[in-house]
Amino acid sequence: MTPTRPGPLLAIAVACAALAWLIVRETIATMPPLPWTAVPALLLLAIGETLAGRNLRAKITGRKTTGKPLQPIAVARTAALAKASSAAAAAIGGLAAGFGIYVAGMLDKDVPRADAIAAGVTFVSAAALLAAALYLEHCCRAPQPPDDHDDDYSGNGSDRRRDDRHIDWH
Repeated sequence: MTPTRPGPLLAIAVACAALAWLIVRETIATMPPLPWTAVPALLLLAIGETLAGRNLRAKITGRKTTGKPLQPIAVARTAALAKASSAAAAAIGGLAAGFGIYVAGMLDKDVPRADAIAAGVTFVSAAALLAAALYLEHCCRAPQPPDDHDDDYSGNGSDRRRDDRHIDWH
């Protein structure tokens, strides 16, 4: 599994923003007010993923030794959750941005102003979830093995050491 790259997340967000803008443009007159229910859900998920990442990183690095031993499949599942959460957060953030961009031109009316505020807060909550998901994915990475130069010492009187990870093809 490769780390999540910003390009695909940005593409998801832009595509969802464009889709939301088009849908809102056609249906704004019949739409109910934008609900706030996504905001607490996104923030709770962001807090949960941040705490899970902190605890997972402590177990992986050996700073926390209490509790059950860490199973590799659990780390893989957590990384998959983080990847899915980052994609979902990009989609929700894009939808909120598209909605907010459309209603930004109507801030002189009460309902569009409330919708713009709801869209802005939803966007910020989605950004928090995106950051937490990327942090959780980062915490799932295995630490670099320590460099053990004593085993690779050439012993011929020089201070030059071999690095088996680098192959010189010349």
